[in-house]
Amino acid sequence: MATRREPRFKLCRHLGVNVCGHPKALKRTDSKKNTNSAARMGQKVSQYGLQLLEKQKIKAYYGILERQFARYFSEASKSDEMTGVALLKALECRLDNLVYRTGFARSIRQARQLVTHGHILVNGSKVDIPSYGVKVNDVITLKEKTRTNPLIDANFNGLASFNVPYLETDKAQFSAKLVREPMREELPIDVTEILAVELYSK
Repeated sequence: MATRREPRFKLCRHLGVNVCGHPKALKRTDSKKNTNSAARMGQKVSQYGLQLLEKQKIKAYYGILERQFARYFSEASKSDEMTGVALLKALECRLDNLVYRTGFARSIRQARQLVTHGHILVNGSKVDIPSYGVKVNDVITLKEKTRTNPLIDANFNGLASFNVPYLETDKAQFSAKLVREPMREELPIDVTEILAVELYSK
């Protein structure tokens, strides 16, 4: 399974946004070293550079690679919705991402590991494909044996979840239900997707 391997904090500083969700991702004690490519955007940057940056941010938020991004873009371009919105909604409804949003994991990487190791059920059946597209009314549940894991229990019953309005969480059952499709303004990401669309539309 292909996955992103670069250092998370370094990637966050490079992009100028906290794509990994860690509270210390953008903090550095050395102010000189804290100067990153996004911060240097005060200088004159080409339109291509801005478009490329937004595409990189989307890929980083959802932990996907270029080939995966291209596939999602191709599908989104066929949608009746605006391509950028359709793209983000499809990425948001990936199983690994919703496991992360629910709070079972503290990062996309950890969520992906839970899925691939068979700890996640969808509508009562094991699904070990991180890119699995969760549909409205699907219920994501943590496998019963995994619920006793102290780390996962601390995540789920702590502050790890995003409390997004399109997910209905049941703490007692260690589950979450996708009650409706997410709206663009509800997505907890800082991107200008239209720039990424412009880049791929050339």
